[in-house]
Amino acid sequence: MSHRTTIDRKSERELIVTRTFDAPPRLVFEAWTTPALMKQWWAPKSIGVPLLGCEMDVRTGGGYRLVFGRDASESMAFVGQYLEVSPPSRLVWTNEEEEDGAVTTVTFEDKDGKTLLTVLETYPSKAALEKGRGAEEGMPEQFAQLDALLATLGG
Repeated sequence: MSHRTTIDRKSERELIVTRTFDAPPRLVFEAWTTPALMKQWWAPKSIGVPLLGCEMDVRTGGGYRLVFGRDASESMAFVGQYLEVSPPSRLVWTNEEEEDGAVTTVTFEDKDGKTLLTVLETYPSKAALEKGRGAEEGMPEQFAQLDALLATLGG
């Protein structure tokens, strides 16, 4: 079953993304918190820049480091800290690769065995949101890749 990814501006500092997945929240949460699974879906394949490294200490106060690139010499790291980890319903983390990075809140809501996923990006200012725009363009492809992965994991 195909589900549409919606991307809306909630306020001048907030971007909200929603999508329903045909899997229970525990599986979708697992795909967001297990490095081996994350590496299979996080980077949109069309951009040709794979997720080379994925380190995740998924606990409140833990950190993450995601490294994208064609090889180690041409890579870019995304880093941050988990502010809240509530399996399998909520993740909150910082995006610290830039001074004015967003705080990301992801909720996983059970809807009759499916998962309503909501991603809220809260930026420190309107200018920071505008500067950070563009990343959401890859989300529909990322989420289609996540759909495909979830289908292989079973319920």
